[in-house]
Amino acid sequence: MVKLIYRKKVWEVKPGMTVRDAILKTGLKPYAVLAVRDGKLVNEQTILRDGDEIKLVAVVSGG
Repeated sequence: MVKLIYRKKVWEVKPGMTVRDAILKTGLKPYAVLAVRDGKLVNEQTILRDGDEIKLVAVVSGG
């Protein structure tokens, strides 16, 4: 399984899907979060592998 962590929430999804699809399954908006695996930013087309732990970080913008 793959763990997605956003703030204090944790979801488990099946490996083999893209980061974007996994984010959509959580109910979050893909444009509102960044995905980090092993301390490195991954794009939304990255395929999730069994045992991955993905931390989702809220996008902050301003000007």
